[in-house]
Amino acid sequence: MTGRLGGRRGSVDLRTWLAGVDPGLTRLRLASIAVASMVLAVGVTAAVRALLDPAEPVTVLLFTGVLAMVSNLAVNEPDLPRRRVTTALMVLPAAASTVVGAFVAPYRIPSAVAFVAVIVIAVWVRRWGPRGFALGMAGFMPFFFTQFLQVAPAQVPWLLAAVVVGIASTLLLRGVVFAERPARTLRRMVTAFRARAHALVGATDTVLAGIGHGGPDERDLEALRRARARLQEVALLVEDTLEQTTAGRVWPGLDDDTLALRIADAELALERLSVVVRRLALPPTDPEPTAPPDPVVVAALRTGLRHLQHALAAGQDHAAILEAAADARAAVAGLVADTRPGGERVQRTAFAVRRVADAIHHAQLDAPSRRPDGHAVEPSLRPPPPPSGSGPAPDALTGGSPPADPDRPDTDDVHPAAEPAREVRGLALSTRQAVQVGVAATLAIVAGELVAPSRWYWAVITAFVVFAGTNSRGDLLSRGWGRILGTVGGVVAGMGLAALVGGQVLPSLVLLFVCVFLALYLVRVSPSMLAFWITAVLALVYGLIGQFSVDVLVLRIEETIIGALASIVAAFLVLPRGTRAAFGEAVSDLVDAIDRVLGEATDRLAGRRPAPPAREGVRAMDDALATLRQRASPLVGRFSRRRARSSYQRGLRVLVVCDVYARSLARTADHVADPGWAATLDPAAARVRANLDGLRDVLVHGHRASDGGRVRARSAEDLVDAAEGYAARTVDDPQRRTAMLTAARLLRRIDQAVVGLAVDLGAAEDDLDEEGQSPSTASSAGVANTRSGS
Repeated sequence: MTGRLGGRRGSVDLRTWLAGVDPGLTRLRLASIAVASMVLAVGVTAAVRALLDPAEPVTVLLFTGVLAMVSNLAVNEPDLPRRRVTTALMVLPAAASTVVGAFVAPYRIPSAVAFVAVIVIAVWVRRWGPRGFALGMAGFMPFFFTQFLQVAPAQVPWLLAAVVVGIASTLLLRGVVFAERPARTLRRMVTAFRARAHALVGATDTVLAGIGHGGPDERDLEALRRARARLQEVALLVEDTLEQTTAGRVWPGLDDDTLALRIADAELALERLSVVVRRLALPPTDPEPTAPPDPVVVAALRTGLRHLQHALAAGQDHAAILEAAADARAAVAGLVADTRPGGERVQRTAFAVRRVADAIHHAQLDAPSRRPDGHAVEPSLRPPPPPSGSGPAPDALTGGSPPADPDRPDTDDVHPAAEPAREVRGLALSTRQAVQVGVAATLAIVAGELVAPSRWYWAVITAFVVFAGTNSRGDLLSRGWGRILGTVGGVVAGMGLAALVGGQVLPSLVLLFVCVFLALYLVRVSPSMLAFWITAVLALVYGLIGQFSVDVLVLRIEETIIGALASIVAAFLVLPRGTRAAFGEAVSDLVDAIDRVLGEATDRLAGRRPAPPAREGVRAMDDALATLRQRASPLVGRFSRRRARSSYQRGLRVLVVCDVYARSLARTADHVADPGWAATLDPAAARVRANLDGLRDVLVHGHRASDGGRVRARSAEDLVDAAEGYAARTVDDPQRRTAMLTAARLLRRIDQAVVGLAVDLGAAEDDLDEEGQSPSTASSAGVANTRSGS
């Protein structure tokens, strides 16, 4: 019996893990459809070749497969109609570059000049977004392969047919036969969200287990941070998918706003849980030492976390989820009710466990599971019972009241040194990169010719690829280094595979498709893996065309290093753009987006703008956050200095908190419109937005010229108190009052996070309160309004 239960638990854990590995199965779909398109395109071309001209070189088959792969990989339009149009349009630049490449391939200097021109144009057109990127790749890759395969002008008709067949195969399979069904993707995304939530609770439990054993390991804290980022990543994907379908198509009766609200509520609750557990596990920073929690207390908290994991595991039925959530609340009920001095941290953690359980409970009531006969389970609509002595009443919108915790989001002790942004005014990123990649390609051609006149194009493609998706010198350094490592590993793997098949056509093609699948499946995980598997593919290609040798693959490494170095030289000497400058620009864009969302939410809360609002503001904020994460990656990577890495992680963490709370505030504003609230709400929101602007000045510039070189940070606590007072005293409808108090609490949370970080980074604190403390100090000391549970 024990073995059977252990096996079932292991199966559930495996299913949960698999659900979170590839949210929505997007990577699996991309790789599978790409390989299927390649197989179809190569099969059709091979059949036509056998009928019309069996003597035509096998290179036309490789060319067809490459076009099918590129047209899958390069097209990233968000909706199906645009994806179809972009894929069809790729025929035009692909055909043009194929003709030009075939006619200049026999001539060294014209082919080199044309190659640089094609590269510059391919990068410059990225200014038109995903469609420009796809069309640029469609122009670059066929030209590259005409040089690689050394095609002759006589092959142009066959190559043009290969272009049409390769792209048409992708259009048929990805755009028609296996077209993405947004409703199915939404269900998978929500399942992946639950799986990522399960992983975050597990990482939180691991940190909690370190109490009493010397504290949590640094690796466990890093794993917890990664789990938080991965959870938010899926939450944003759910938002994106909701723009393409409706929740009611998956769960009848469930509207989009309710699903979005429950996802945001769970995300906020899990974020809170991870923060308070981290603080509980780390040594306290209070002036007076505090004893670590009692082992019995830790055991009760961990019991609650295990019940949460059970509720979030894959394959649980409706009743089991509700029961596990109730068990989690019961496990910490005593700690929630314990108000003895010295136990504040434990009580906050217990509150956080309860809030996650409440979020799970309410989400399950909104979208109940179905029985095998297809009928919906009718759950009890009672809200979860509040634990005894729980303090503030449950929050109807968020499924439970948050703990009375005025602490700021966890931060470290140092701040990044601001670096003035060295921008070339009026020059778009695509133009800058087009100039840089043109210089890099020229350097790569010259150096590549010196090493191997017949293989210089490998240096050029490296110079081109490392600029894809990079925004700064640090990003380019990271990508270039990763490509070199991937190429070295791919050479070793390629030699083994080539030796294994010995040039036989069928086994080589099978392994080639397997390697392409792995390259495309892992490209979004790590660009280095793309270089690894594509290099292995090249070894197989060389075997098929009779040019395989160890010397050729070693030369591939040399040319890759030359291309990477050429890119680095160009990035540092031609229109340089510092990593910190790019980070600062992304911070500024995100702050602007958050400010817009806060302004629109305030207008709706005060009845100045009709509901429902457009989602563009929230979408722009989420896109800006994704850009900030990308540009911060070189600054928080393992090769950056530890002190600096901690600094940028800290700033990014607080901005993530602001993004999460702003999204939740935007949704809460959909349910409230009270013109009488404007008198107290507007000043509070204006102060929060001013503090957010001040934080931007600290992070980006380090000062504000109009303020004597120092940013002034003034807490909005008193103004939020006034806004809360209006809602508490003048609004009779309980649900409406709760929504207004929730909105005020979210404003308070944003302000606490922003003011706390701004002051720690050097902003001047304004106006002491009546107890002689600055607002941020008062907040840290526990002096905060708790009428709304904030």
